[in-house]
Amino acid sequence: MRVSVIIKALNEEARIAAAIQSALSALRKLPCLGEVILADSCSTDETLRIAANYPIRVVTLANPDERSCGIGPQLGYQYTTGDFVYILDGDMELDEDFLKAGLEFLMRHPGVAGVGGQVEERVTTSLEYARRARRAKVNMRPGETDRLEMGGLYRCRAIDQVGYFSDRNLRSYEELDLGMRLRARGWRLWRLDCPSVIHHGHADGTLALLLRRWRNGYLCGIGQLLRASVGEPHMRIVLSSVSELRLYLAVLMWWALLVAIPFLPVRPWAATELFAGVLAAPFALAALLRRSVLDAFVTVTSWCFHAAGLVRGFIQARRPPMSAVRSTLVKDFYI
Repeated sequence: MRVSVIIKALNEEARIAAAIQSALSALRKLPCLGEVILADSCSTDETLRIAANYPIRVVTLANPDERSCGIGPQLGYQYTTGDFVYILDGDMELDEDFLKAGLEFLMRHPGVAGVGGQVEERVTTSLEYARRARRAKVNMRPGETDRLEMGGLYRCRAIDQVGYFSDRNLRSYEELDLGMRLRARGWRLWRLDCPSVIHHGHADGTLALLLRRWRNGYLCGIGQLLRASVGEPHMRIVLSSVSELRLYLAVLMWWALLVAIPFLPVRPWAATELFAGVLAAPFALAALLRRSVLDAFVTVTSWCFHAAGLVRGFIQARRPPMSAVRSTLVKDFYI
């Protein structure tokens, strides 16, 4: 039996050594063979040079234009030899006891395709990450779950049944996409009540983070997820269980209403008042929910960015997710 740890990275020179060392430490605690594969997305810093100093396999994308959140795991999966695979980000540190705990759980529960654990967020300087840390009380609750956000240990047999590990087209939501494809085939996912990773994340402010995610296409993930599900067995699960999809569709309807108001057969002053009221309504609702005017402004701005990303992502062309990812083997290492 073998366990593979895939570390996906892009310009993580400050964290990659810690990520690799944590993976190697966790593998040493297992009573079986283990390997680490760094799946790099054409880093331009010292990530590859640092990684090459360790007893791991190092691969990188052949084409930097293909960068996406979804392509990294699939790139690494092409090189795995394990029966189980863990996916780790380059800005994370894997708890040295998690692989052992996860493997024992999977051996006892043959119907479970993957397990995750509890995540410690180290960076909470932006509202985005502060909210993620608060949502973790629900999203990271031990027990059955619909996705393994922030990494998980999977059976390769289950992955092979659904065709591929991660959809190369997705700029985000790749864990949810995998979870839904697995659940549509009857597999289950589980989150354990034990530490799995420390996540360092980015220290950008909320608006700066939104702009960066718009530029790199991250916000297109929800639309790409919806597009990928069209005609697939898991489409029903996407439509029924992705709550943010309904939120962003509501934002698009809000925009459509604002555009339509000037064309309504009403007096100009009445149209102006109606337009102002409709425009202010989401901000008032967000202020009531968040109990902060600033937080409400950031929240509605975030909704708008994500709604635009939904449209942008849905209309983008797709490449076959099962096609081989073109790559370069930087350093080989066999266990």
